[in-house]
Amino acid sequence: MSALDATNASSSNLHGSYAWTQSLQGIHFGPGSIKTALPKLLAKIGAKKALVVTGRSLHEKTDVVRNVENVLKELNAYGATFYEIGQHSPIAGIKNGLQQFKDVGADVIVAVGGGSPIDASKAILYFQQQETGGPYLKQIAIPTTLSAAEYTVGAGFTTEEGVKVAVNAPELVPAGIILDAELTLATPERLWLSTGIRALDHAVENLYRPLVPPPLKHLCYAAIADLFKYLPESKANSQAVDSRQKLQLASWMSIWPLQLERYSALGLSHALGHKIGARYSIPHGITSCLTLAPTVALQTELASEEDKEWLAGALFHLRQPSTGSIDGDIRKLSASIDSLVEGLGLRSTLTEYKVPRADVPDIAEQALGSKQNPVLPKVVALLEALY
Repeated sequence: MSALDATNASSSNLHGSYAWTQSLQGIHFGPGSIKTALPKLLAKIGAKKALVVTGRSLHEKTDVVRNVENVLKELNAYGATFYEIGQHSPIAGIKNGLQQFKDVGADVIVAVGGGSPIDASKAILYFQQQETGGPYLKQIAIPTTLSAAEYTVGAGFTTEEGVKVAVNAPELVPAGIILDAELTLATPERLWLSTGIRALDHAVENLYRPLVPPPLKHLCYAAIADLFKYLPESKANSQAVDSRQKLQLASWMSIWPLQLERYSALGLSHALGHKIGARYSIPHGITSCLTLAPTVALQTELASEEDKEWLAGALFHLRQPSTGSIDGDIRKLSASIDSLVEGLGLRSTLTEYKVPRADVPDIAEQALGSKQNPVLPKVVALLEALY
């Protein structure tokens, strides 16, 4: 094998690790990596007893949680499993989870599942720190979807009134993340693919999000290309672990951890998703299926010239020819996203989720943060077109 062949052979390696110098100390990835990565991470952070936090369906309908529990039991580090975390992380589950965390004497949470248990675990640790005044305790995240909640410093959860709110602190980012594609095989197809569009939403909106440095924007280009390639492959062959592993890596690239990041909506698509998700019980991934493509098209009217150039540049990475104009390229990107959503069988409407038309102005106002925002009529029109 020549040196060039050796380089090419290793370029698609699906196993490895990455370490962050602050709160996020290690990301381990690769099929089957749970067995080696979880012991390493527990030892690195000095944790002795874990509370596993997950959702009811994952706990009752799959063996995924049992696999994690078994690794912890072999290490004599298993405390208990809490599985009352619902969609959009309701505050009632967070309060009950905090109580069980204290009852079992846990010093670490191992969150297993999608964005809801991972965000709920951050919230549990946030409120635990607020109660004790001591240091933040740690979370190890084992995601089974592509929503990428594990890479942020914030936790979104739903109040008793049904309003999505957030807490954030740099210490809330998980101390360890394990991307084991074998654990995603039981994830329902619609959830898996729609959270892939959520990851695409991260990558696209990071192209015009303030304070994202150019090197990370280029990672987002790579994420966009891989999500467009491997989401259809994963739909065609749901048992292809290599495609799933590459999608997990694309999800990571879509929202690469930023040391100075604060938890906030990345852009208009995310802001709209936050407002319609919990309020109308629309899953995270589906909100992106609804809002991303039209939001991208709207950037031809709203974005700065620099941000437009970044958006238009995505076509090159998708190996699509330019239309000859920046605005035309952005509209073509929007159409490509729309076609991807359609091809994955994820098209939906606000009518399907029983969102009253009368609520549209209020949703738009909340997403923009002001009734006086001059963009408000355009956002109202965007939402009206989703029925």
